[in-house]
Amino acid sequence: MESKITFVKGDITLQDTDAIVNAANSSLLGGGGVDGAIHRAAGPKLDEECRKIGGCPTGQAVITTGGNLKAKYVIHTVGPVWHGGTLNEPDLLASCYINSLKLADENGIKTIAFPSISTGAYGYPVEQAAHIAVKTVSDYLKNNIAIEEVRFVLFSDRDYQVYVKAYKELK
Repeated sequence: MESKITFVKGDITLQDTDAIVNAANSSLLGGGGVDGAIHRAAGPKLDEECRKIGGCPTGQAVITTGGNLKAKYVIHTVGPVWHGGTLNEPDLLASCYINSLKLADENGIKTIAFPSISTGAYGYPVEQAAHIAVKTVSDYLKNNIAIEEVRFVLFSDRDYQVYVKAYKELK
């Protein structure tokens, strides 16, 4: 069976996928945007697990249980802060997606939901981030068929439209 990539406008904390991805900060202790929303929805067990892990470097990913979420797991990845693209931001952003998908594969996860990593407080231009995200995920799924669905969950109409356009341009 071929893996599929889907796009929805909505709240990542409400997704019924096996795992959701958190656009985390390096401390893993919650923050604003997607990170804060996931920590609030998951409850104190998530904070407890993240404290035990102790942190995560940019471009890497770690996994915890989902706490009170519908998703069984949360994969936390730390996206790059945008500095104009001169500090290896594109490769670091691609690594967020690759390392999250590898963790999903290693843990038998069949369905996973991603937010738009680094495009909020970290300032990554959404058009560039969307292109990197859909291309990286598409390329990964060509050689790794265990994952059945990768869902991009976009909070705003604009982000949703940008991601769908990036995907159509890839095809």
